[in-house]
Amino acid sequence: MSINSDTPPATDEQRGMWGNLKQHASVFFVVTLIASDTVMTGLAFYLAYLMRLQSEYQNISPTFVTYWGMMTIHILSVIVTFFFYRLYHRHRSLSHIDEFYLVFGAASVGAIISIALISLVYKNQLDYPRLMMMYVWILTILLVALGRIIHARIQWALQARGWGEIRLLIIGSGDVARVILQKIRQSPGLGYEVVGFVNNGSDDQIKSLLGLSVLGRTREISKVIEEERIDEVIIGMPEASHQELLAIIANCERERVAIKVFPDVFQIMAAEVSIDDLNGLPLLSVRDVALHGWHLTIKRGMDMIGSAVLLVFASPIMLFVALLIKLDSPGSIFYTQERMGLDGKSFHILKFRSMRIDAENDESPGWTTPDDKRVTRLGAFIRRFSIDETPQFINVLLGDMSLVGPRPERPIYVEQFKQSIPRYMERHREKAGLTGWAQINGLRGDTSIIERTKYDLWYIENWSILLDLKIILRTAMKTFFDKSAY
Repeated sequence: MSINSDTPPATDEQRGMWGNLKQHASVFFVVTLIASDTVMTGLAFYLAYLMRLQSEYQNISPTFVTYWGMMTIHILSVIVTFFFYRLYHRHRSLSHIDEFYLVFGAASVGAIISIALISLVYKNQLDYPRLMMMYVWILTILLVALGRIIHARIQWALQARGWGEIRLLIIGSGDVARVILQKIRQSPGLGYEVVGFVNNGSDDQIKSLLGLSVLGRTREISKVIEEERIDEVIIGMPEASHQELLAIIANCERERVAIKVFPDVFQIMAAEVSIDDLNGLPLLSVRDVALHGWHLTIKRGMDMIGSAVLLVFASPIMLFVALLIKLDSPGSIFYTQERMGLDGKSFHILKFRSMRIDAENDESPGWTTPDDKRVTRLGAFIRRFSIDETPQFINVLLGDMSLVGPRPERPIYVEQFKQSIPRYMERHREKAGLTGWAQINGLRGDTSIIERTKYDLWYIENWSILLDLKIILRTAMKTFFDKSAY
């Protein structure tokens, strides 16, 4: 089969120019990021000096010239530590929250190293009190994180305009290829240009599904990569055998491109794998559930405190919404529905009513769709900002749900899904949540249940307090800035 592409083959000169542009953009981003960290670290030290003067000195104060050497040591310590933490190998899809975690750890280590070096160099003339050390540490974390957020925003804007563009090839077809493409198109700041895809299916079918060119079959991958100047490949063939995947990866590796593989349900593995033995027989011990023991107590404590505080602060809004619901349409204020939670046990979830009282009288159960005629005028608004979900804080306080976890489904759907989706019932090993890892990644409402199951299982197997906090923060941001709910 010939390669279906409107782009003429690139000459050696064009490939060289293209590679230089990518390399220059990459170097530019790294250099400016180092410059940002340097400026922000120095600014943090200077502000700590001013705060120390404000709190400790009245008339006579040491000049900042005294601290130039100390500041230089602090900056170098932080920058070198960041290099060892690989913070100058930034992933394109790294979120601000994840970057703050990394900066917090690396800046803390850098601050400790700088204090040790300053104590060694200035041991006979040290004027670096503990209060100023504390100021330097805190301000370094905050200012460096702020600088990196601004830098990331600028980088994403430039990448969306073609700076450091990565030419991407998708290998696969069907729902998986569509999900990958949708994710990429939703994030233009990542700087990916999807050139096309390679598959073994029907060209016409795939064209109508994705709107991209079919560049060839899997056996022609090497030729496609070379002629289309591909930089990265995503393999989205969860149905492929191990032999097929290995053959595809081998062909890609010959062309020296970055390779990513989209996993199927059975490839979802926990983060911690250790070597064990059975009377001398080596075994891999895989952690399948992260949330157990004292972790359960911590999570329940977070749920109780969080839901109680949020109910107190949200109560005026909830009372106002309840009044509006009564005035907007006849019927009850709350809507209850049976859902399946921990260990497959049913409970009744609470929501503000956003539909007509006869919404399901004549219809079988179904997800809400855009412009759903069953939704009331007020219901459309409260669903858009997830206000209809606020009564579920009561479910959390009572222990039926958690703040974070897999979203609960109706028993009728659970019976259907567990017959067709491998490992589906394993998502009921933890409490259902108000929000979850799948929801903040765009999988809510009438979306792929298989994909949601993958995200839910990953969350269960990799739970941590920081992960819960990250999900809560991202949910809050989506609630206010993402208006895609319906």
